[in-house]
Amino acid sequence: MLLTFINISPGNCRKIWEKESSIMARPSGRIIKNPFMSLTPSPRSLTQFFSVSPPLTSLFSSKKTSPSLSIFILSFLFSFTFLGISIFRFFPSSQDSIHCSIISPTTSPISSHPLPSSYSQIILTSLLSGINSDNKIQPRVGGTAMVPLPVHLVSGNLSEEETEFWKQPDSNGYRPCLDSTVGYRKRSAKISKEKNRFLVVVAAGGLNQQKNQIIDAVVIARILEAALVLPVLQVNMIWEDESEFPDIFDVEHFKKTLRADVRVVSSLPSSHLVAKQTIVTQIPYGVSPFWIRAKFFKQLNQEGVLVLKGLDSKLSKNLPSDLQKLRCKVAFHALRFSKPILQVGNQLARRMWIEGPYISLHLRLEKDVWVRTGCRTGLGPEYDQIITQIQKTQPQYLTGRVNMSYSQRRLSGLCPLNAFEMARLLKALGAPQSGRFYIAGGEPFGGSKALEPLAAVFPNLVRKEMLARDGELSPFLNSSSALSAIDYIVSFNSDIFIPSHGGNMGRALQGHRAYMGHRKSIRPNKRTMLPFFEDSSISDEEFSSIIRSLHNKSMKPEPRKKQRDNDVIAYPVAECMCRHGSGSF
Repeated sequence: MLLTFINISPGNCRKIWEKESSIMARPSGRIIKNPFMSLTPSPRSLTQFFSVSPPLTSLFSSKKTSPSLSIFILSFLFSFTFLGISIFRFFPSSQDSIHCSIISPTTSPISSHPLPSSYSQIILTSLLSGINSDNKIQPRVGGTAMVPLPVHLVSGNLSEEETEFWKQPDSNGYRPCLDSTVGYRKRSAKISKEKNRFLVVVAAGGLNQQKNQIIDAVVIARILEAALVLPVLQVNMIWEDESEFPDIFDVEHFKKTLRADVRVVSSLPSSHLVAKQTIVTQIPYGVSPFWIRAKFFKQLNQEGVLVLKGLDSKLSKNLPSDLQKLRCKVAFHALRFSKPILQVGNQLARRMWIEGPYISLHLRLEKDVWVRTGCRTGLGPEYDQIITQIQKTQPQYLTGRVNMSYSQRRLSGLCPLNAFEMARLLKALGAPQSGRFYIAGGEPFGGSKALEPLAAVFPNLVRKEMLARDGELSPFLNSSSALSAIDYIVSFNSDIFIPSHGGNMGRALQGHRAYMGHRKSIRPNKRTMLPFFEDSSISDEEFSSIIRSLHNKSMKPEPRKKQRDNDVIAYPVAECMCRHGSGSF
């Protein structure tokens, strides 16, 4: 049994405990929908649901049945039928309307009070009971959003620091809330059927950078009242990844989830194909919806097709409420990974989860990261010299501030934490040395040597290659995006997530985990904490106290500040999440 909570009423988030054995993925990888989430039951299923059993049929047809008994039975069946219809009316009437959901495994089935720690083993035993194969329990997809496995209840002989480390943040009453305004819904009737204007977007970069551009492509299509052609994923020259949209994402789910907002088509109609199409690449950063319409609407009306490339961070982070909610709908609901990726990612997450609580570390130790940031590897002069040589011969890859020294960049928080720095951070935060860590990210520059300082303190390090069984990763070995997606899924299901660098994946997971239940994510406050790393006069106890105090804020739901770099995808509170009982549902 899994403990899951789903919303069954637009006005209230109700808690439901349900058996999950019937909704786990079968060996084929097919995901079975939760029966409680069936929003439009077929007439046949309703007929079967309300059909009279053979014994009752024979009872009605029996000549010996008294009239008073028949009337009683008919009254009972009528009441039961009315009750059944009432139950179905509790559910949302449309899959396009996304309401709040509560994800919390730490409540009793008969009350909303936190479970005592003694329940942890009972729950784990219940979860593991009857599991004889690898395909009986896995993260599931509820409605349109991917729902993570339950957070573990950690108990036992823990220190005060370890107890605090495993403690999950208080949600402060925030739940997903994507209800749009009446005006938005009225305009949707026309926009969702658009057949004359088409937007084509070319998305570049790594997986999560491409996701950001796809999200904004949907929003821009909405602003321009255009149909969106399935985004084109540009061949990645650094990772040599030639994956296309259907290789990474579930196309039909993408279309279906957005059908009330934007019409999505797989390709341009023949009437709109031209021999040579102008591609627009020169778009300023942070443009508004008004700028988009003023710049492109007339051109789109005349030509019927608009091709945009290089959308990363071009659309303003501060948009009207309806468009911010649309961003969240695309990020957390529409952009579901393809079924092959989901199947393998879920299997690996399940293998980590079934052994107990685990922490996911997104370590950015790849060679290209050190080249792009202009930072030192922490592996010694020999390895740093290799990076410096690449930067000199290929300066176009260097995105770090070239007018700053390495020390200045590091103390400004612009460098990823290396393995030694991550080990010190984890130890100061109270992470147990026996803890289990999933290492997300590409192959570290320097191989196993790069992880030695971390493994010396925390020996239980696991990578996807260690979790996977023979041949499971083979279909994805030539796709860095697919491998990154698998890391994303395992990290999404972890009890705690910690990135070593504030990149696109770190921000995406931070927001996604907040949206799906405020699962603990710790953002290293590098700019503030690194000077204390250099201060040898501070005792270990004082150092730990300082580090914990610096990161208390990052573990709690944090409303988005309307700044240029603060994206609603990383900070969904409060534009895509509202307080329970506030009447905003």
